[in-house]
Amino acid sequence: MNRIGLTPRRIVARMGPFCVATMLSSSLLGAQTYGELAGVVTDSAGAPVLGVIVEVPGTQSRVRTNDRGEFRIANLPVGPATIQVRRLGFAAATRSAIVTSGDQRSPILIQLQAVPTSVEPVVVQASRVEYTGRLAGYYERLHRRSNGSFINREQIDRNTNKTLSQLISSTPGVNATRLRTGGGGVRIRGMKCRPLVWLDGVPMPAGEVDLDAFPVSTLHGIEIYLGATNSPPNYTALDGASSCGTILLWSRGKDTELPPPPQRIVDVDALTDQHAVYTANEVDTPAHLSNGNLDVVYPPDLVASRTSGTVVAEFVVSASGEIERGSVGIVTATNALFAEAAIKSLADAHYVPAVKSGTAVRQLVQQPFSFSLGSDSASAATRH
Repeated sequence: MNRIGLTPRRIVARMGPFCVATMLSSSLLGAQTYGELAGVVTDSAGAPVLGVIVEVPGTQSRVRTNDRGEFRIANLPVGPATIQVRRLGFAAATRSAIVTSGDQRSPILIQLQAVPTSVEPVVVQASRVEYTGRLAGYYERLHRRSNGSFINREQIDRNTNKTLSQLISSTPGVNATRLRTGGGGVRIRGMKCRPLVWLDGVPMPAGEVDLDAFPVSTLHGIEIYLGATNSPPNYTALDGASSCGTILLWSRGKDTELPPPPQRIVDVDALTDQHAVYTANEVDTPAHLSNGNLDVVYPPDLVASRTSGTVVAEFVVSASGEIERGSVGIVTATNALFAEAAIKSLADAHYVPAVKSGTAVRQLVQQPFSFSLGSDSASAATRH
């Protein structure tokens, strides 16, 4: 009991409900609420940019974009905020944003402009390709596109939220249908009978196939043929069964998945900040390929799907012209297969080192690659 003879509980009671509400409101107003910002950083072509430093001035928040160019900054005070992004090889950018306490409705899109580079791009042109392995026939038909409709890996990855019957029914001439068992199937427009379904070259058992039992994310490619006349000869059936259409499913496996990228153990930003490595604009003569080109293999499945693209690889070239181990990374790539091809080609690369004040020095190099389809790529050979 205090000096006036009232316990704390009695004091609150005598203050009345209005005073209590005022005290509670003041306490809530003094509490800071927090939210987060999320976004994607791309180059001018829309390809994700990796390793971009994203920070909010006035806070301790600083992150880097992942291999999809994405970033997320949490525990930011609610209200207006400024985002600063920077990465070697690109002009720095600033964006304004509003931090809200609820879920962010859409990611912030930030596009960076690449600064001119002194390194000549390595041009990789597709030519006659020999497809091999279990998917050789699929790639051959995908390349020619003479019959049927195709849903390739890139399209599948964009639609993993759909069921397989929904995905296949997006093809002209195909309708989705619900099975009595509750699964999903398709019908070729105008047909009442079920189409033939093959998985990795093996026919599915007789009867209705529940397509939705196959997760879309497990498939590498899909072929749809609307009748018997245009189905591949190896994938037809007797008694005209293929006249109701044919669907070929190709699953993912070790031969379709990328190996993990090489681990980058060198912090190139720290090296440049410490002036232990120079950038192209800090030397008298920038580093460049000693033979003017690299032996780069155009990914066969991207030839088949007639996909072109670009890559920018980043690494440190030593004073002796060697690419320093653990320094190779990807700045931006339109396709992960292109990035893998570029990294593989750098294993045997040799550069003429950069020169500064008459002395060979270490330089951070950003090497562009351009993958384009040559005129000869319209024809391809197949070897099983």
